[in-house]
Amino acid sequence: MGKNLVIVESPAKAKTIEKFLGKKYTVKASVGHVRDLPKSSLGIDIENNFDPKYITIRGKGPVIKELKDVAKKADKIYLATDPDREGEAISWHLSHLLGLDEDEPIRIEFNEITKEAVSEAIKKPRPVNKDLVDAQQARRVLDRLVGYKISPLLWKKLRKGLSAGRVQSVAVKLICDREKEIENFIPEEYWSIKGIFDKDNEMLEADFYGKIIENKEVKMELKSKEEVDKILEGLKDEKYYIDEVKKGTKKRNPYPPYTTSTLQQDASKRLGFSTKKTMMVAQQLYEGIDLKKDGTIGLITYIRTDSTRISDGAIKDTDEFIVENYGKQYSNGGRKFKNKKNGDIQDAHEAIRPTSVRRVPDNIREYLSSDQYKLYKLIWERYVSSQMSSAIYDTMSIKILCREYIFKSTSSKIKFEGFMKVYNINEKDNNKVMTFLLHKGEELKLYKLEPAQHFTQPPASYSEATLIKTLEELGIGRPSTYAPTISTILSREYVVLENKYFKPTELGILVNELLEEYFKNIVNEEFTAEMEEKLDNVADGKYPWKKVVEDFYKDFSKDLIVAEEEIDKIEIEEEVTDVICEKCGRNMVVKYGRYGKFLACPGYPECKNTKPLLQELDVECPLCGGKIVERRSKKGRLFYGCSNYPKCNFVSWDRPIKEKCPNCGGLLVQKRNKNSTTVKCIDKSCGFSKVEKNVKKNI
Repeated sequence: MGKNLVIVESPAKAKTIEKFLGKKYTVKASVGHVRDLPKSSLGIDIENNFDPKYITIRGKGPVIKELKDVAKKADKIYLATDPDREGEAISWHLSHLLGLDEDEPIRIEFNEITKEAVSEAIKKPRPVNKDLVDAQQARRVLDRLVGYKISPLLWKKLRKGLSAGRVQSVAVKLICDREKEIENFIPEEYWSIKGIFDKDNEMLEADFYGKIIENKEVKMELKSKEEVDKILEGLKDEKYYIDEVKKGTKKRNPYPPYTTSTLQQDASKRLGFSTKKTMMVAQQLYEGIDLKKDGTIGLITYIRTDSTRISDGAIKDTDEFIVENYGKQYSNGGRKFKNKKNGDIQDAHEAIRPTSVRRVPDNIREYLSSDQYKLYKLIWERYVSSQMSSAIYDTMSIKILCREYIFKSTSSKIKFEGFMKVYNINEKDNNKVMTFLLHKGEELKLYKLEPAQHFTQPPASYSEATLIKTLEELGIGRPSTYAPTISTILSREYVVLENKYFKPTELGILVNELLEEYFKNIVNEEFTAEMEEKLDNVADGKYPWKKVVEDFYKDFSKDLIVAEEEIDKIEIEEEVTDVICEKCGRNMVVKYGRYGKFLACPGYPECKNTKPLLQELDVECPLCGGKIVERRSKKGRLFYGCSNYPKCNFVSWDRPIKEKCPNCGGLLVQKRNKNSTTVKCIDKSCGFSKVEKNVKKNI
């Protein structure tokens, strides 16, 4: 009697699942896709209803032979590829290669790799879902048409090695548009006035709000020093009274558990992980970690999902865990979250959560790498907190009058931390005012008024987190597309990462301008989002996939003809520097690489000499008096060193500034985050440090 054969995608997953199923089952891995469109040609019969011409992927011969040999001896065959459109398509291709009937119950799926989930899935096989397969085919064919039709045009008009794609081209456009917005931004002056009042030798701060006109509060926007001076004159030697004191409470609800995109965003902001790294580590946690005594087990549910849904069983178990470990007051009795898009096929999945809430991160830390522990802890805390009670704040708002002028102060203090006991949201509370006993009509003594000039700032360049968030909000791409999209636009040198923010290269700007002029739909955010909706309709069985492709190609083919006729050869002029190549004597030119600009010899390929392009700061090295320059580590991280390296070995991760330390006269460095900038002395024994709030941004 033969064994039952289960085919998965990953060898790591195969080992984990084989332990769960026992001796009656053989588990093999397809190692991803087994068939695809050919690389050497378009592979789509445009004249014959866009039929794709699939071939066996080069190098997959031995894998397919092994699968066929084992399949011949098996009593039953189950296809257990990933539970998404891509996985469904792999199962469909496998059924064709192995001669299986796709309409028979040969497909099983599970959202977590645990013994219970796998054992339950084996009991419920189903046919291959052809609607999901068609949605994947439509995406693959559309992307192939765009890539293989536009890319040769870019090679001919610009240079070889370039590419275009539905999602990647929109991503580049967003980055280019943001940089244009920053370049064209005109700062606007605005002012604020802070009132500081003495209340029983304690200082109470309130911000100028506006004035009372015809018994109505009118907020005033202060645009100039003249306006401020006029108000200050009106406030001079006047009395200040408390006009209103309001006390109350407010709730702060927990965040939903992670979807793929929110995990990518949070891992970027909180852990400094790239999108690619996040997905790689998450895949390891999903496929299985050896916990020694408990064996190898998947620690988290499937990692490609748009859904915030949680199973009833997981909610119940989590609620019991919260009551046992934190107390009943921290339980919300089971919270469910609404998905942004009802009916999305990805809602077949759950949110990303621990497979067991009882595997507390610190209890299994010894079995995890540093990166695995950090990401698992992030997922566990976000999930557990999502099922906890809301945080409660005591709030107070105060209105202060001086003649017709109004000052306001609001503050809050945590009364009950709720979900924040587990999930840190990095919030600083202003607790000071809550200690005051204030009464309406009470006079306050003015300590001083502080006017301050500000200028609006342009929106920030896109980071990985904000780019993913924008793509998701616009409905462009799907969770599985974001990591490869970002890798592609970096590897094609359309953009570079500078201080964790995307900047378009000259090449990226040229490609974007060309696509905007001749292929408006390809880089149009709304068009791309509508296409995603059509693909969802295909997945739901509501729309034939070839009709989606046909409708797209009608206009696209016309655009191709016009572009081919009208676009002239574009020469990209390289920026020549006065740095001489020490190997051949030519003037070196500026090139763009994965980690930004660098110097290269224009004599390539005869001369392959390259060197870093050092951006000089107007700051002297504290050790030798040389100039401080920007450098990059082997992993691409920006740091600061001396231009006289290796003679001088000064280095700093934080950016040096020209201002000297007021305590010791030494070098000051600064570190910026989202809300503030910390300036500190590089000499730790000095101890000087100050935190400055970042100026207001015009978004």
